[in-house]
Amino acid sequence: MKTRITELLGCRYPIIQGGMMWVGRAELASAVSNAGGFGILTSLTQPTPEALVKEIARCREMTDQPFGVNLTILPSRVPPPYEAYLDAALDSGIKVIETAGNNPVEFIAKIHAHGAKVVHKCTAVRHALSAERKGVDAVSIDGFECAGHPGEDGIGSLVLFALAAEQVKIPLIASGAMANGRTMAAALALGLEGVNMGTRFCATQEAPIHDTIKQMLVNASERDTNLIFRTLHNTGRVLKTPVSDEVVTIENRPGGCTFADIQHLVSGIKGREALESGDPTRGLVWAGQSVGLIHDIPTCKALIERMVAECREHLARASARVGHA
Repeated sequence: MKTRITELLGCRYPIIQGGMMWVGRAELASAVSNAGGFGILTSLTQPTPEALVKEIARCREMTDQPFGVNLTILPSRVPPPYEAYLDAALDSGIKVIETAGNNPVEFIAKIHAHGAKVVHKCTAVRHALSAERKGVDAVSIDGFECAGHPGEDGIGSLVLFALAAEQVKIPLIASGAMANGRTMAAALALGLEGVNMGTRFCATQEAPIHDTIKQMLVNASERDTNLIFRTLHNTGRVLKTPVSDEVVTIENRPGGCTFADIQHLVSGIKGREALESGDPTRGLVWAGQSVGLIHDIPTCKALIERMVAECREHLARASARVGHA
């Protein structure tokens, strides 16, 4: 497949593995890149910038294909050393930085000065247009079905992707609701030039997640996610579990809640414990509504090859249906 996204990233297929906390490690990123997609290491999964340098080197031992690094910039009382993580990636020769969260404007010039590209993740067309004006090279546009933080607008992927394709001139990547060749075909038909998947890549053999959690993703339906932090105006979508059910209950109690009321349930360390132990009562498991489209736990290679074949088949069927007069 050839789109502006494959040309930008240097991969065979426009299928990108999203940056995911605790999941975007060398095992998964290298497997995605080896299969013709584009793998991404999550910088803040590593405890220090020096550890990120080592993880990049470890990934290079597993693949000779291009891969990128995610840098998610979030407001914090004591923020991580974001620029040091960025420097670690750029000094290690990484040529694609996926940014998310706050606007990456302060880092764009540095990234470009190193000959690297910026792919920025947005949840609204107005944010995508702002990122385009500020000089990012591509936008990953995130529909409300996605795992993680889908924003506060509540706009589903079909409308969001179509609106973005109408207005944004730089290459667009569909993120949220992407899980198979059928959804990929829909995104390409809407005018986007690649797909980004997080939840789907969690249910692969190479994902560094406990098998019990992977099987939970297979067993879940599209109705088995919860929206949390909604009342705190920082909406997140996670798998429906006893932990996320409790968070929703606390948020919906009379008088509402503060973050301090739920902090003991939602800390990132507890989420890591859940993923690694296989015990969903330990912390949050982040997942999007695309869990309803997950039916197996393949290798990344098998998944990507199947997606590409299905995508081509569905696009050909659609073309045949409309035909010519």
